[in-house]
Amino acid sequence: MGVPVITPSTTTREQAITDLFESVALQQTALSHILNAEGEKLQRIFAFDNITPETVLAANHSVESTVNAIAGLESVLEMKLRLFTDCACNPPRN
Repeated sequence: MGVPVITPSTTTREQAITDLFESVALQQTALSHILNAEGEKLQRIFAFDNITPETVLAANHSVESTVNAIAGLESVLEMKLRLFTDCACNPPRN
């Protein structure tokens, strides 16, 4: 395997920052869809007539696990944005 070659990009600084913010927005949209699916899952579970406490606890554990994972991902997205706060607010001086 050879050494990777990084070619210079023709992307402008402004476009790179815009792309970063857009990627965070798309990731947040995907996470919101996952949360919505979890809500729909709970609605389907609670629609059963003979729901047991064990079923409720299992569903709760599943949703809690998903929400905790999403909270962690949101923290990563926040850190990603914080890295570029200065870039977006302070344009470079020529």
